[in-house]
Amino acid sequence: MSWAIILVIVALFAVQILKLLQKQEERPTSYQYRKRDFLFSPAERSFLGVLMQSVGDNTQVFGKVRVADVITPQKGMSRSDWQKAFNKISGKHFDFLLCDKNDLSILCAIELNDSSHDSLKRKDRDKFLDSACRSANIPLIKVPVQATYSIHKIRQLIASYISES
Repeated sequence: MSWAIILVIVALFAVQILKLLQKQEERPTSYQYRKRDFLFSPAERSFLGVLMQSVGDNTQVFGKVRVADVITPQKGMSRSDWQKAFNKISGKHFDFLLCDKNDLSILCAIELNDSSHDSLKRKDRDKFLDSACRSANIPLIKVPVQATYSIHKIRQLIASYISES
């Protein structure tokens, strides 16, 4: 009698394993993606045009740069804390990054702020990004979204971070 019970239990266990394996085979091994129509939103594209006219010949403009490609967690923390700190920045990006054209050293980051930055979640994200940039010693310039931009005003905003010569 006990052998029969053990045999039934083993059989049920084997059936469960087979079901799990079958479900794994049903999962897609590759995902389908689609191309976005544009890299920048209309507001970002408008600002980019003015920004490119505002920087001198010695400054390179990059757009949509992942924060984790610009800053990294400090050394000396536990592996777990380092990973948590990295995860907080890995999914975020700067709208624009200004770099020295000669060596691509980072001059400053620019965030274009529209009304979405008024939400509580976005305010928390912005506070975190401010703090992260401050700790990494990277100037973060915030520019409100506008219908039009003045090259003169944008030059004034970035003047102390870029070299004109």
